[in-house]
Amino acid sequence: MADEADNQDPHRAAEPDKQEPQPDGQAPGPAAEESGGGQVGSGGRARRDRKRRRAIRAHAAQAGIAYSVAARQLAGAGVGPGESFASLGRTVYPSGVPGRWTIIGRELRPAAVKLHDTRRAARLAGGRAAHLVERFPAGESHAGPCYAGDGLEDLLAMLYLVVVREAPGLVPAAMDLAWTAELGEETAVDMECAEVDRAARLVLDDGVAELWGRVEDALRAGQDNASPAVRHDADRLTLVCRTFTMPVEGADGEPYVLRAPWDGAGQVLDALLVVADDGHAPGTRIRLAGSPSTGTIVGAAWGAVGPPRRYDVRLDTDPGTRSMRPDDLVVLPGQESDAAALQV
Repeated sequence: MADEADNQDPHRAAEPDKQEPQPDGQAPGPAAEESGGGQVGSGGRARRDRKRRRAIRAHAAQAGIAYSVAARQLAGAGVGPGESFASLGRTVYPSGVPGRWTIIGRELRPAAVKLHDTRRAARLAGGRAAHLVERFPAGESHAGPCYAGDGLEDLLAMLYLVVVREAPGLVPAAMDLAWTAELGEETAVDMECAEVDRAARLVLDDGVAELWGRVEDALRAGQDNASPAVRHDADRLTLVCRTFTMPVEGADGEPYVLRAPWDGAGQVLDALLVVADDGHAPGTRIRLAGSPSTGTIVGAAWGAVGPPRRYDVRLDTDPGTRSMRPDDLVVLPGQESDAAALQV
């Protein structure tokens, strides 16, 4: 009956902090600790309890459930200090992929550099593709290379050209993009490009079997586009496309076809979408809820709006990739590269 009552009143998620009942033999709840009664040590224990209650409230609000139900779910998953369900929070530059940008590092760029970057980010398709490859560079994660692959910048530009041809209504006006770029804030350009960015990522979800035909159609159409930048990209990428689709002779004299970096392109766009819509970028370290088994996020599945609906995960003990719901994954502590700095 208690469970039914909890579920019938989701507004209890916003209740003020109260002492929670404790099992026999355990210390009093946080309310007793903070009252100064001296029954248990203050300091670190009280801070941990406050963080735990904040995590419970956040999970309750996000899931639309009662505080007590959220507490039981977190306890059942064994969520510890600094951890959270993958359905909460955001990781843009995972600490598990070292040697890359951080959020704070991007913010500390000189104003002239920011302006140059945003002007490039506002030029579809090749300029934005080049900007994203620089913004989310390749790195080595626990699960192997991330954001990597020969020809990654060109492949991203081709995906944008597919969207330009197939969904021109999603493409922002060139003047609007140019005006926004003068703000020198790349996230402002991200807002203008939000729909076309997501559409480029969703192109990959259709599978690659027929994708080269769509790319070739987009390149032909791009050569007649009203935008000089699009025409230039289409002309240049027509030759690049052939290296991905036609055999060439290697150093050993044997023919081969350059493998397109589909995974890397998806990972770059995953990280980009995380900036505005939350979620956890490829390279984020996780464990399975209720289990000590750890692994790495290597991709995400997106809907029309909002954060990822599922994550592609590679466990440390299994080279295969599995698709999992965010609530089945727990994000390990300190995953954002700026985590320590952001807590100062």
